[in-house]
Amino acid sequence: MPSLKEVRIRINSVNSTRQITSAMKMVAASKLRRAQNAILNMRPYAQKLQHIMQDLSSDMEGSDEGLYSAIRDEEKILIVTITSNRGLCGAFNANVVKSAISLAEGRYAEQYKKGNLSIMCLGKKGADGLKSYGITPVEVNNEIFDDLTFDNAVPIAEHLMAEFAEKKYDKIILIYNQFKNAAVQLLQEEQFLPVVESDDGDTNGEENNSNYIFEPNKEEILEALVPKAIKVQLYKALLDSFASEHGARMTAMHKATENADELIKDLKLTYNKARQASITNEILEIVGGAEALNN
Repeated sequence: MPSLKEVRIRINSVNSTRQITSAMKMVAASKLRRAQNAILNMRPYAQKLQHIMQDLSSDMEGSDEGLYSAIRDEEKILIVTITSNRGLCGAFNANVVKSAISLAEGRYAEQYKKGNLSIMCLGKKGADGLKSYGITPVEVNNEIFDDLTFDNAVPIAEHLMAEFAEKKYDKIILIYNQFKNAAVQLLQEEQFLPVVESDDGDTNGEENNSNYIFEPNKEEILEALVPKAIKVQLYKALLDSFASEHGARMTAMHKATENADELIKDLKLTYNKARQASITNEILEIVGGAEALNN
């Protein structure tokens, strides 16, 4: 049985850790509220805009915007992982990294073996995780989450759009955690480019765009809509990941705090047992000494 001093030191140590995890939980909860409001307000707009873009993707052929819907042989693939810059959020980052590795070694194993598969990391932990597997990302952006705004997300989206249009990559895939609630994050593998046509066909068999009235004309609408919709799609994924990060961290710190409480409870029980044993030994020594004097 450990000494009383050793148990006291462990109790103080665990209690200090508990205070830290409890504080981190409250900080994550505070940040989560803002991030959650941002993604919940953004999601309906982004989903509707993406749906319209998918419906009109067949009309983009032959236009400059048609570059973004051009389906080519999948020879060169880019995977974009969206993770956090900090840890202590459970399996949040590890799941994204594992998904990227799974795609590289599974669906795109042929391109990976030929060296035609690249990975771009938005978030420091994604890059660190890939390096542990011996994979070096082609690009790493750690600054985006320092000030996550649409204006700061646009250059990244434009960069990806330009590389796709220049045929540097034939397909670009986003991997990120979609926010559902504070305790649940859904891992997503989403095709960013090329733009895919909507599979929500009209029940009457009519064309999807038959319900749209274009004003001033279709060409000007597509010229403005398509690039913006693609940029909004990336921004939505970043907001989803940002909210998911804080939800995962809050949940992880909550569990860590509960574990610390259980550990402190067990240590206090051990301490009381050791203290009782020590008192019993002292009583026995006193009684033994008194009997020795009487004899």
